[in-house]
Amino acid sequence: MTILVTGATGLVGRHVVDQLLRARESVRVLTRNPANARFPDGVEVFTGDLLEPGSLVSAFEGVEKLFLFPQPETAVEVVDLAKQAGVRRVVVLSAAAVTLGFDTDYHVRVERAVEESGLEWTHVRPGEFMTNMLPIWGRMIKESRTVRYPFGDDPGNASIHEADIADVAVVALLEDGHVGKAYTLSGPEQLSVRGQVEAIAGALSEEVRYEEVSREEARDILTAMGGFAAESADLLLGFVDYDGGGGGSGDGYSDQDYSELMKPLPGYGEATGKAGRTYAQWARDHVEAFR
Repeated sequence: MTILVTGATGLVGRHVVDQLLRARESVRVLTRNPANARFPDGVEVFTGDLLEPGSLVSAFEGVEKLFLFPQPETAVEVVDLAKQAGVRRVVVLSAAAVTLGFDTDYHVRVERAVEESGLEWTHVRPGEFMTNMLPIWGRMIKESRTVRYPFGDDPGNASIHEADIADVAVVALLEDGHVGKAYTLSGPEQLSVRGQVEAIAGALSEEVRYEEVSREEARDILTAMGGFAAESADLLLGFVDYDGGGGGSGDGYSDQDYSELMKPLPGYGEATGKAGRTYAQWARDHVEAFR
């Protein structure tokens, strides 16, 4: 049985590949740039692009199961090609925003394409990734051992380790009891910004200061950093909505809904029977990014 992993160089896809190899499965990956992608020994590498469905025909040959990275523009065509090739099960990397109706177009379109295909399906819907702040806090901590950010003592959210998302995807690929289910995932604890900084300091065994600044000051800091920090500043700091619109909670996504999504959710335990990885574990796993 061959399993095709799309998005294999991504935060979740890398872990899916590694876990499938540990389970001694036959793993094939899809990448647009095989010359620049590095995969473990034993992985079959195919060149292709989800945005160009015609490039996927050979990659689907002999594949029984598929981990599908979301590309709504071509989801129907990609899933149809997979079905024609004999794929029987698809696990979709989706988003927790679908569960509360906040995402009504992007990931939903991919989920719907798979459901309507008649193939076996499971949707994996993670909330915020623990890794999201790594490009920002990693640089701050390396340069000054200080995180300057707002919201320090807000309750925070129960962000999730990317390896936990892969755990659920892999059990859904390999076990039959997850067909037709959608798992909304979070980490096991709701942790404030200050608590996250303390966890990183613990992983480093060094002092890392937290300095509270206003949203406006934080936007200036992130804008000056350039790159991802500048591009994401308004969204991260609440100046725009998830869908890019300004103000309010948009699309019927109430403050109460958002509060519920910030809390630990049961999906990981339901799928795996285990407790998820803590933020402290994530900080230890990524400690070199803060040195």
